[in-house]
Amino acid sequence: MKKSNYKFIGITALFALLTLASCDNDDPSPIDNTTNVVIENLSNGVMNGTLEEDFTLNSSTNYVLSGSFIVSDGVTLTIPAGSQIVADNGGTDVYIAVLKGGKININGTDSNPVVMSSVNAEPGDWGGLTLCGKATTTAGIDAEAEVGGFIYGGSDDTDSSGTIKNLVIIGTGAQINLDSQYNGVSFYAVGSGTTVENVAVINGSDDGVEFFGGTVSVKNLYLENNEDDAIDWTEGWSGTVDNAYVVHTIAGFSTVVEGDKDNNNPKINNLTAISTVGGTALQFKLESGATISNLYLSGYDTNIDMKNDGALSNVMIDGVAATTTDAYNTGALVNISDWNFINGQFVALEVLNGNITSNKTLTADTNYSLTGSYIVQDGVTLTIEAGTKITADKGGVDVYIAVLKGGKIDIQGTATNPVVMSSVNASPADWGGLTICGKATTTAGVDAEAEVGGFIYGGTDDADNSGSIKYLVIKGTGAQINLDSQYNGVSLYAVGSGTILENIAVIDGADDGIEFFGGSASVTNIYLENNEDDAVDWTEGWNGTVTNTYISHTVAGFSTAFEGDKVNNNPKFVNVTAISSVDGTALQFKLESGATITNLYLEGYAKNIDMKNDGALSNVQIDGADASITDAYNAGTKVDISTWSWIEAGL
Repeated sequence: MKKSNYKFIGITALFALLTLASCDNDDPSPIDNTTNVVIENLSNGVMNGTLEEDFTLNSSTNYVLSGSFIVSDGVTLTIPAGSQIVADNGGTDVYIAVLKGGKININGTDSNPVVMSSVNAEPGDWGGLTLCGKATTTAGIDAEAEVGGFIYGGSDDTDSSGTIKNLVIIGTGAQINLDSQYNGVSFYAVGSGTTVENVAVINGSDDGVEFFGGTVSVKNLYLENNEDDAIDWTEGWSGTVDNAYVVHTIAGFSTVVEGDKDNNNPKINNLTAISTVGGTALQFKLESGATISNLYLSGYDTNIDMKNDGALSNVMIDGVAATTTDAYNTGALVNISDWNFINGQFVALEVLNGNITSNKTLTADTNYSLTGSYIVQDGVTLTIEAGTKITADKGGVDVYIAVLKGGKIDIQGTATNPVVMSSVNASPADWGGLTICGKATTTAGVDAEAEVGGFIYGGTDDADNSGSIKYLVIKGTGAQINLDSQYNGVSLYAVGSGTILENIAVIDGADDGIEFFGGSASVTNIYLENNEDDAVDWTEGWNGTVTNTYISHTVAGFSTAFEGDKVNNNPKFVNVTAISSVDGTALQFKLESGATITNLYLEGYAKNIDMKNDGALSNVQIDGADASITDAYNAGTKVDISTWSWIEAGL
């Protein structure tokens, strides 16, 4: 999975500061945590110790957080816009904490946020930010936090722990013990008088934000690749989150939302969560619940998990009780295009759905979620740049990409940056795949109707051009239409010879890898792995050429490596390798179909040649001779795919 690289204002200065600090402190003296020493350290750009008097950081000074920095009861720490705090990679020994009765005022702006990060921004590098307040919690008054042993909780639900505006915090979640970790931001009984707006927590090894009771509310949360929960609460938190955007591109996280214990009905208004790696979206333990409005989820394996069989009615989503079957993909996405406080480095998302009526380009710097049919109309070109990834919803026949007759697709993948189209789990039949319709000849006639989508195809122009496909990896296709029909990985309906098709991999499809319905299209370099029907299929008089085909079967129950059907217009295959570890049939020809094959290598199939309807073996020419049902066909030279590293690409 790709991992975002974040470039924040002044990050170069952060590295420089660390270098200077290390040079000046080869033999550091023990730090005396008296007030004077703490203030003196701050004046030198070092944060360490317990702050016993009000202090304002200088935005022109880049600070090194070298240990614990604790704001005492009755003390306010002010952090102006543009301040940079670099945390040592010190795990649990490095954190910022505001004690009960203390305050922190983070005064970042949209264009000049406050940034707290370790140098490498790796999960678990440091402990994050903890606030302790005087609001109510089911843990009681003066409870002890699981981190730092800090005291929190009281009876003042309107208590203020200060203001946090426009904060970016990265690389948190240091491990305390087997059961506890620091979060990005921890709110212990923080009251509603605290202002929290525009907070991004990125690459944390535990939760993004966690609420331990309290009444604090938060506006505008951006949470990316936090390894436990993006938003977590317990101990009766009763605040509100307005506008949260959650991104998961790294596998193994826990949830988007985890609610635990008593249900004080916190509210979440406008929640968008996107995963390219599956996982669980919303989990509620014991009797926990929430009221959620305008929910949009994409890419999760499980949307609602009532962990301890709590009532679904505890969770109200858009006015009705939660359901384990709803896709929750019809809400409006939270618009983060103007959240400049995250410095434009968020993983942008665009939903693909509907008709493309004007030229459109998809780019590698955006994550795309294919939620339904996405259809390129006549006269329109869809361009997909190298490295672009399209995540298809597990929506079966309702989710596919189609290029209509007269339309074009231009896939510009490279060997190092292929284009990938896949469902999250890449399981067969998750979605419908790619269909292209052209104007070339087919025995089905002019303006025939395709078995998928009812698309119109076929004409008289064998040189027709439907665009170009270079370096495409497509996975998890083959959704079932009816008892007789399924989508293929790539379906080419009367596609003409003017279309360029090079370096295409179709993996784990429930039907054919690639199928030609008439036309004259040719392909160079195709890799076909574990497609459950035929790896390569053709019918309706296709007469193109395929150069370099590599087929792998390691899952039993497929149909064939090749299936030719109906009229024989003598398509050609140059260099064919097909290998099975599970027997099966290699090459099958129905009716009068046939082909000319040069340099054939077969291995592991129970049957190499099957003339299904007793067609003449002479219809199939292999290395200059009629096909034979007894030949092992293992003397050819294998297609060398050792340099085809692009076939390993995924989401």
